[in-house]
Amino acid sequence: MTAEAEKIALEVLTLPTAVRAFLAHKLIASLEDDLDDDAEAEWAAVIDRRSQEIEAGTVACRPVAEVVKEIRGKLHVPRRQSC
Repeated sequence: MTAEAEKIALEVLTLPTAVRAFLAHKLIASLEDDLDDDAEAEWAAVIDRRSQEIEAGTVACRPVAEVVKEIRGKLHVPRRQSC
C-alpha cells in the first residue's frame, strides 16, 4: 500500500459510521465495474442448471450444517467456537 493510501485510510477511519458506510458502498460499487461479464454469465448458467437439477429431483439437497460437519471431519478440523 502506498503512503498516500495509508494516510487516506487512517483519515477515513476517523469518520462517523454512516459516512464510512457510504464510502465503503461507493468503493465496492466501483470494483463491481471491473467484473468480468463472461464470468457473470457463466455463474448465471451454473445457477440456472443447479436450480433445474433441484426442481427435477436429480440431486439431493442437504443442510449446510451437515455438509460442513462432514467436510470438517474429512479435514480433521475442529469446530471454531463462536464469540
